[in-house]
Amino acid sequence: MSVKSLSIRIDKEMLDKLHYAADYEARSANGQIIILVRNCINEFEKEHGEITFGKRAVETIRK
Repeated sequence: MSVKSLSIRIDKEMLDKLHYAADYEARSANGQIIILVRNCINEFEKEHGEITFGKRAVETIRK
C-alpha cells in the first residue's frame, strides 16, 4: 500500500475540536482522520456496494 498526502483547509475551531476528540481516543489528529474516512467509506459501501476500480468501476459510475 502506498501512502499519499492530502492537504485540507479547516477552520481553527473545527481543528481544535478534532485534536480534542483525537486526544480523548489517544490518537493523533491524522489517526483520527483516518478512522473517520474509513468509517465513511464503510458506510458508503454498505449502502451502495463495494467500491472497485478499473473498467467495471467506470461502467458502474456512468450509470
